[in-house]
Amino acid sequence: MWKSVRSGAAVLCAALLASACGGGEQSGTGARPQEKVQLSYGVWDATQQAVMQELAAEFTRTHPNIAVDVQLTPWADYWTKLKAAVSGGAAPDVFWMNGPNFQLYASNGVIRPIEEQVDTSVYPKALVDLYTFDGKLYGLPKDMDTVGVWYNKTLFDAAKVKYPADDWTWADFKQAAARLTDAGKGVHAVGAQLTSFQEYQYNTIYQAGGYVISPDGRKSGYDDPRTIEGLKFWTDLIAAKQSPDLKTMTDTAPIQLFEAGKLAMYWGGSWDVAEFTKNDYTKDKVDVAPLPKGEKQATIIHGVANVMSAKTEHPAQAWEFVKFLGSKQAADILGKKGPIPAYNGTQADWVAAHPELRLQTFLDSVAYAVPYPVSKNTAAWQEAELTHLTKAWTGEVPVDKAAAGLAAAMNDLLAKE
Repeated sequence: MWKSVRSGAAVLCAALLASACGGGEQSGTGARPQEKVQLSYGVWDATQQAVMQELAAEFTRTHPNIAVDVQLTPWADYWTKLKAAVSGGAAPDVFWMNGPNFQLYASNGVIRPIEEQVDTSVYPKALVDLYTFDGKLYGLPKDMDTVGVWYNKTLFDAAKVKYPADDWTWADFKQAAARLTDAGKGVHAVGAQLTSFQEYQYNTIYQAGGYVISPDGRKSGYDDPRTIEGLKFWTDLIAAKQSPDLKTMTDTAPIQLFEAGKLAMYWGGSWDVAEFTKNDYTKDKVDVAPLPKGEKQATIIHGVANVMSAKTEHPAQAWEFVKFLGSKQAADILGKKGPIPAYNGTQADWVAAHPELRLQTFLDSVAYAVPYPVSKNTAAWQEAELTHLTKAWTGEVPVDKAAAGLAAAMNDLLAKE
């Protein structure tokens, strides 16, 4: 599972990291192979703590000279604590990394590149690309997530709307949205949320043939007409009152509206399966379908990677642990008790855990998935996204004008990277 990146990415400062990390020097040759050492392993998700401890114990069983201390820091404090640890030269030996923060850490020498030859074909290429910087791989993908349309079968049945087909399109989605909206009952078709770009805007931007950032990371795509079409997909839903307005969604998150039967559809990730299968309202009412196709099919793919601190005193042992975490053996354990493993061919247990849901949807979409858009300082232009697009979501300014302002601001920020 992975959470909203905005708050996590915003806590880092490139200048601080550069001074703290000494330009990326790597220290320590590690303990001798026969010497017993303890590695620290930083994670942020309490729901995965038990399976991470199980993985650590399994690693130690086959590497008796290496113990692993799994250190849980809740998401709300994870990046702040990690920044402080980096500044003090005490970052965990191995820790979780996400896409939006990755390039900032890699470019400032906080994490070690992987020097050993690795068969990356066992992971989705999009995730390998996400954790590659300046031609070097820095992390092995641990898990992955894609986005689908969760829908309320009860509301679809009441409105006599067919459940989404695997090949449905934007036109199909919009037709369904019109029929599913019931103002008298306070039901909207969907929530056009602004703060969760991974689940909403980024998907429709790429479905429309647009882009968020150029492949070289130097130019914003927000002034591209196709990108603007991807944004209008959502503002049109608000204008048609098929989505609540922004104030309503700020007061009550769309996921809460969906779980209260006030939204017929919810664009959400594979991580939502845990929430929706335990929630008393949704557990027997929902299923999931692929995202509708625009000019092309697209879904954003993301996943956590395991990385090594550049300052670890035990680089050889840290690499052995990261290598184990990226193995099929570890993925088989993760798939039974955690999120979708990134290792290809090990996801069957995750799908089988809930046969009542079309969870294969999330795996099938990997074939057309697009990596989460990032740069060296993703947080800076994500703040600009919120600043400029909020005005379009409220109707204060036209979408194309807001997008043009965002593109200019983003280009200025990218030039400073």
